[in-house]
Amino acid sequence: MKRDARSLPQIAQEELRRTAIRLVEEGATQEQAASVVGVRRQAVGRWVKAHRAGGDQALAARRRGRRGGHTKLTEAQQLKIAGLVAGKNPDQLSLPGFLWTRALVALLIEQTFDLRVGEETAGRYLRAWGMSPQKPMRRAYEQSDEAVRRWLEERYPEIEAAARRENAEILWADEMGMRFDHTAGRTWAPVGKTPVVKGTGKRFKTNMIAAISNKGTLRFRVFEERFTGPVFLDFIKRLIAGNHGRKVVLIVDGHPAHRARIVREFVEAHPEQIELHFLPGYSPELNPAECLNNDVKANALGRKRPTTLTELVADIRALLRSRQKQPWRVARYFRERHVTYAQA
Repeated sequence: MKRDARSLPQIAQEELRRTAIRLVEEGATQEQAASVVGVRRQAVGRWVKAHRAGGDQALAARRRGRRGGHTKLTEAQQLKIAGLVAGKNPDQLSLPGFLWTRALVALLIEQTFDLRVGEETAGRYLRAWGMSPQKPMRRAYEQSDEAVRRWLEERYPEIEAAARRENAEILWADEMGMRFDHTAGRTWAPVGKTPVVKGTGKRFKTNMIAAISNKGTLRFRVFEERFTGPVFLDFIKRLIAGNHGRKVVLIVDGHPAHRARIVREFVEAHPEQIELHFLPGYSPELNPAECLNNDVKANALGRKRPTTLTELVADIRALLRSRQKQPWRVARYFRERHVTYAQA
């Protein structure tokens, strides 16, 4: 019975080839050798020809799969597609969707070079280009790359140098609202059955504002009223009082409460106590205080299910007070990739 040697493991194929060649060298015909090892005569003929040309090395087991360099795209074409995937979203290239998938990369290749590749091939290209599937970070279209560059290369270095000269403390502040039903993370459940997290039917929420430094300082306030200019000014006065005469350099986003006239007038009247700077528009990723917000959401809200507003506020305050006792954890927020510019 003849067999297809290609279905055998590589080491077994090599042994078949060596056995057939040995039989031929001992005087057997190619047909006799093929009958002994159980393959077609034509296969033995190819082995003999290969052995004559390349010696024993030609019989060695070979690595299966696509040969290196065997691709449909040239190196220049690969560079172009990799650059488009890394620098653009699909919708910016008139493709459906806003997240790259293997199917969309294959479609991009077809539209750009009139070459068709399968999804698996597109996936191999993506991995070869050093890419992997990742959860994207949201960034507003309105964000100005030039404003971000100026902040990172010019404005913040200037603020940092001036604060050092004046022995001032730089703080980054942000505020957020928190609901009783916030859920963070995932849970295990049977396939096809969406898990249910039970909680109170009552609705309640609260707000917090916090300021942190790259040395581990954390100051906060939890409040129920709407965030307005007067509320922000109250927080500024608390920061000044808690700094015991040391000037505060406060960095915030462009929220209307931060730019309220009552705030502006107070800051202008107390330049020796407070200085206010604004991050580039639509750039929350540049604010290290966002890392504290994420910590609070995950560990104060995401792990417990409060049944009253009092419990919600208590959970938030407990987490924030514990972080105040762990300045090394607060300083670690500044190791996040987008805020390393502000590290101590």
